[in-house]
Amino acid sequence: MSQATSSRSTWSSRWAFILVTIGSAVGLGNIWKFSYLAGASEGSVGVFVVVYLVCVALIGLPLLMAEILIGRRGRGNPVVAMLNTAEESGNSSWWALLGWVGIFGALMILSFYSVVSGWMVDYFWQSLVEGVYVNTAEEAKAAYDAMISDPLRLGLWHTVFMILTAGVVARGVVGGIEAANKIMLPLLFLILVLLTIWGAVAGDMPKALGFMFNLKTEAIKPGVVIDGMGHAFFSLSLGMGAIMAYGSYLDKKTNIGHTCVWIAAAGSFIGLLSGAAIFSLTFGYGLTPAAGPGLILQTLPLAFTYMPGGRLFAIFFFLFVIFAAWTSSISLLEPFVSWLTERYGIRRARAAWGTALPVWLLGLAVCLSFNKWSEFKIFGRILFELLDHLATRVMMPLSGLAIAIYVGWRLGKVIVVDEIRLKQRAFTLWFNVLRFIVPVGITLIFLYELVLRDWLK
Repeated sequence: MSQATSSRSTWSSRWAFILVTIGSAVGLGNIWKFSYLAGASEGSVGVFVVVYLVCVALIGLPLLMAEILIGRRGRGNPVVAMLNTAEESGNSSWWALLGWVGIFGALMILSFYSVVSGWMVDYFWQSLVEGVYVNTAEEAKAAYDAMISDPLRLGLWHTVFMILTAGVVARGVVGGIEAANKIMLPLLFLILVLLTIWGAVAGDMPKALGFMFNLKTEAIKPGVVIDGMGHAFFSLSLGMGAIMAYGSYLDKKTNIGHTCVWIAAAGSFIGLLSGAAIFSLTFGYGLTPAAGPGLILQTLPLAFTYMPGGRLFAIFFFLFVIFAAWTSSISLLEPFVSWLTERYGIRRARAAWGTALPVWLLGLAVCLSFNKWSEFKIFGRILFELLDHLATRVMMPLSGLAIAIYVGWRLGKVIVVDEIRLKQRAFTLWFNVLRFIVPVGITLIFLYELVLRDWLK
């Protein structure tokens, strides 16, 4: 192979890999993007949920296996993994560009992801110090607007979150990333279970479940179906190098197929459970689901104000959101850090902090795009919206499509069989889905986001 791989770290166990990969997948998107898409479906929430779950199985799971396959076979960061597998299979070294698209897409996402995560740190700090108390929806919105309009406040918490992220990555694969996820993922799940129990006790869980799972066939719309497909793709952190980088640390004994089933199932379960917890509290206090971060930062503080022990639950809730964001941001920084350490022999700590610095600077510009620079727009979008659009609606779908084509059509069946190691029927099913269904699904997502969204609605 073109790069030495013998000295690479490996996860301490199969379950450690499952934990860190779930941590990468379960982030802000699973908590508030689900509610945003559900609210936007206009009576088709059940359709959205069903499509989402089906597409996790038909698009997300096959692509998750393909990314891990490349990472483990290539035994390197996304660029090196693509180079190594391309050389072994007799393909062009130009396939390494796919690794670069994933790496830079991940850093682009991290620049604004850290800013949004900083909002959660801000509200957690408020809950911890003095409590987030609002008496009306108008007060909640005013509090949210006050935070967004303050660049110093946004910059402070963005900085704190970037320090948390780089600090973990700097400590290494096992001592940093794995150790952090072993602590945060169980705590995240425990907090989520407690919030769900409280939602069932004090909220309106029947209405929340009815909202999420009431399947009305007459409400099926092309836009809702495509949204469900898109969320399945994005909710597993696919197409941005993170899964490929994590796969490169996976030992050869672990069965990729069985492991990925656990990852996809756990990620979907946590996403749905968080939706049930949030919606039960929202409906229980007579509120309406809002879009994106508004549900968390404008709606739930009002619910916590009137909830017995609401301050304590607010602390736990925002801590839960921070943990989810933190585990995801770690995976966004890791691909480029691993490239620097492998390509130039730079010490991991220096590589982590050196990579975090330009990402942090870009994040400061994102903070300003909400206030001081809000009038400055590129193609009609503020910087936050532009980076989000380019990374999640262009680069990630294109990267995912290329991965499906590469593994399904170019890598070679002998290599794929050797890595996947499934029984004949299961392998044939997975391989055909990857070759035909996944490319079609991702192409539909890509075309919809760029061209067809307004027309289909």
